[in-house]
Amino acid sequence: MLKKTHLVYLPLIGVLGSVAMLHAADQPKSGEQIYQEQCARCHGAQGEGVKEEYSQPLQRRHSLDELRKIIDETMPADHPEACVGEDANRVAQFVFDTIYVRNDSLRPRVELSRLTVRQYANSVTDLLGGFLGQKWPDDKRGLQARYFKEHGFGGDKLAFERTDAKVEFDFADKSPDPEKIGSEEFAIRWQGGVIAEETGEYEFIVRTENGTRLWVNDPEKPLVDASVRSGDEKDHRGSIRLIAGRVYYLRLEYFKFKDKTASVALEWQTPRRARQTIPERNLTPGRFPYCFVLQSPFPPDDSSMGYERGTAVSAEWNAAQAKAALEVARFVVSSADRLAGTKEDAPDRAARWKDLCYRFAERAFRRPLDAEQRAACVDRHWEGKDPQTAMRNTILVTLMSPQFLYPDLGSGECDDFTVAARLAIALWDSLPDDALREAAANGQLRSEDQVSAQVRRMLQDPRTKTKVRSFFHKWLPMERLADISRDKERFPGFDPLVVADLRTSLDLFLDEVAWGGHSDFRQLLLADDLFLNDRLSKFYASEPINGPAFQKVKVSSVQRAGILTHPCLMTGLAYYNASSPIHRGVFLARSVLGRTLKAPPIAVSPIDEGVNPDMTTRERVSSQTSPPVCQSCHGMINALGFTLESYDAVGRFRELEKGRKVDATGSYRTLAGEETRFENARQLAEYLANSPEVHRAFVQQLFQYMVAQPVNAYGVDRLDQFTDRFTQSQFQIPPLLVDILTVSALHKHSKENSS
Repeated sequence: MLKKTHLVYLPLIGVLGSVAMLHAADQPKSGEQIYQEQCARCHGAQGEGVKEEYSQPLQRRHSLDELRKIIDETMPADHPEACVGEDANRVAQFVFDTIYVRNDSLRPRVELSRLTVRQYANSVTDLLGGFLGQKWPDDKRGLQARYFKEHGFGGDKLAFERTDAKVEFDFADKSPDPEKIGSEEFAIRWQGGVIAEETGEYEFIVRTENGTRLWVNDPEKPLVDASVRSGDEKDHRGSIRLIAGRVYYLRLEYFKFKDKTASVALEWQTPRRARQTIPERNLTPGRFPYCFVLQSPFPPDDSSMGYERGTAVSAEWNAAQAKAALEVARFVVSSADRLAGTKEDAPDRAARWKDLCYRFAERAFRRPLDAEQRAACVDRHWEGKDPQTAMRNTILVTLMSPQFLYPDLGSGECDDFTVAARLAIALWDSLPDDALREAAANGQLRSEDQVSAQVRRMLQDPRTKTKVRSFFHKWLPMERLADISRDKERFPGFDPLVVADLRTSLDLFLDEVAWGGHSDFRQLLLADDLFLNDRLSKFYASEPINGPAFQKVKVSSVQRAGILTHPCLMTGLAYYNASSPIHRGVFLARSVLGRTLKAPPIAVSPIDEGVNPDMTTRERVSSQTSPPVCQSCHGMINALGFTLESYDAVGRFRELEKGRKVDATGSYRTLAGEETRFENARQLAEYLANSPEVHRAFVQQLFQYMVAQPVNAYGVDRLDQFTDRFTQSQFQIPPLLVDILTVSALHKHSKENSS
């Protein structure tokens, strides 16, 4: 209770309180206060990231001075003038001293992951391939062809042999060789292998009015059998699933007997491409064994991080892998004698089958079996069981075991066999081969030099080149090329065959940069040549090319700049009848520069060209994205995408749009707040090729795709170390792969950074 004497002091207390409040209002806000008011809504209260805003946590990527400059000039993204000068300095100091320190100590962990769908399929193919025999193609291309004098294939009827680049012949009413074969009847057998570049369903078509049979990946059962013709049908089809990066047995038999004319073509329709004659680069002479290809479907893996991850185990995935194990078990039991190298009447048949089970489990587990595993996986299933049941149960238990499904489970430590397993899964999405298993058994995977030597050997394997190409397809938004169509009136001649050729042109370019002479990453952005065939050279008005074979053609460096302006990418990043600076700008920001973009606050359809037909694409995009809520991201997206406006919706270079000169100027503000302006795509490409931001982003994305783990889980400075060595190697991609795979394979996952 207040006494009367206290009342004397109340006015004074009120005055002092008011003075204190005024004094507090005059005090500058702390860096933490400003951060919580202006930054936390996008970056999280503790810098952990905010879903659908900036999901990546704030981590040490800049010096304090660089961070001050970035905040002063660019933050908050939607109102950069709100935090400048001393306020920006205080926020930078808070982030540097508090949030960076906290997040560095809470860096991502190396996650224990199951096999992805691709890894599962490749693993069982190579697991069985170790018993069926595996063979990889050499540099020879085409098919071995044997021409016979009659419509049979007897050795005494052989007229001559040669290598044919492809099968596409129209003999009309004549002979393949009048001096050696008559025109009334003859036969041809083509044999070798067919190389699959994508995983999926392939349709093979033999186009002929004569008799034919085709075998693919099975020397016993033909995929196409039109040896007895009926009706006038000339297209004879068969479908089969193939896995990318492998070569499959192929034999085509063709014969004419008293038909009026003779012609034959071997064609295919591969996943996401148009029907075409199988080109020379996909054919190789020689004999190749059967290759097991899993047919069981799986639910798709999570790829939200930019690479496929096997971190979720759903009921659907469990059911799928159980069905897949049954499929493999059925095949093994039905082919047991062939796989075990025995016969039905052999006295040691059961013992050979059981030995096959031991070797199968050892390969599947990626290490020798200990006594407990031999008993659990094999021995107990052979007690009192008939050999077929025992083998079936052994295969099922092996393939459903965590030791198979989790490649890095190992023995709980980073021993030689763990290193071998990591190398195989990262480079091949598969199991260690004989050379890796031998090196592990001999203790030769313990030093960086030993592991690097194995990686360099493995880089030459077709499976590695397939994996690297798949990375580039992910790095580039190639999924946008799945169903491309264009306005036929505006772009006459642009058809599915052109789209298929564009994909081939792009893949040839990517392969050359990755594996060619100097393998310089910067050439991805700077090269002034294209791979073209006759069809593409006509459509894109380059110098004439004869024939469907692809050739490297020099083009104007003003008009083309590596991958940035490749007509395949420019087509994919466009609309039905117009270019798309937004899609192109997003690609440049996310993939090339590694920038994080917020999800659009609202879904907005592009302004239809018919609304204001006199506006250029640039004008329409600028108008649509002018609201402040859009500019926080589109200020960067548009400024990058506009530099590619010299390329229309099918990737052709243009100087005019709507009868007006194309404005291809643009700009980019770096993470450090420095702005650079560009007059055209070539200037942009030269800037990006020499940008440390681009180099760092590429290294990070390549690491995370190959290893399927966040690079920061391997050390807070690891990305900078990789990037420095990449720069010192003159940006060569194979040495970068060696560096990445050596470090990740030898990394000891501690309890603090693994789960």
